[in-house]
Amino acid sequence: MTTSANLSPSDPHSLARIVGGSLLATIFVGMAAALTVAQGIDINLSADVVATAQNMLEAETQLRAKSYIALVMFGLEAAVGVGLFLLLRPAGQLLAGWSLIVSIAAAILALLGAVFNMNAAEIAGDLAYAQMASESQRLLLTGMQATSDYTSFHLALVLSSASKAGFFYLFLKSGLIPKLIAGWGLFASLFVSTAITMRDFVPIIGHSGVTISFMASNLIALLATALYLTIKGVRSA
Repeated sequence: MTTSANLSPSDPHSLARIVGGSLLATIFVGMAAALTVAQGIDINLSADVVATAQNMLEAETQLRAKSYIALVMFGLEAAVGVGLFLLLRPAGQLLAGWSLIVSIAAAILALLGAVFNMNAAEIAGDLAYAQMASESQRLLLTGMQATSDYTSFHLALVLSSASKAGFFYLFLKSGLIPKLIAGWGLFASLFVSTAITMRDFVPIIGHSGVTISFMASNLIALLATALYLTIKGVRSA
């Protein structure tokens, strides 16, 4: 039976493996969702708002499934944030605490996507909306849910990347994981948060090549960190 002592910094290897496993789960659950239930109804995977909204009006069950998966992702992200805080607090309590707060805020913002998808499911499946609004009005309402999902996700990604930059800096400082992994994670996290913010002001940064670059670098960083923590735990501080 797991006790609170097993989750304390006095047992960092067990805690690290829990964090690593949770982080791996977020990666694989997110990828599985993107390849299955989110196909055609996730505005974050498509730049075509009209086509996405039209698909959403025909995908009530998919939208509900996507919302419940978002609940699972919220729980996993919260577990990762708390675990990293406990692991890294000795290396810098203020930065670890800030990173935890920002990571929870990011998880809550991402969770709003579940609300917007549930709203879209209601618009798609409830006959009341067909009585109250024309088809074009329902399409507009659904498009607004898709746009809200887009903005909440991207703001969440900026905050999540900023919080992970703080955690990776503490990993780099503490030496709990290899410096190559920690350094790459710090670079990738700053790359993601900076690129997403700047492309709202400098259109060229929104080029697909830049997007692929920062998403790939972030995936490599998270996957390497998750695998190391799961397999090796952490080094002695």
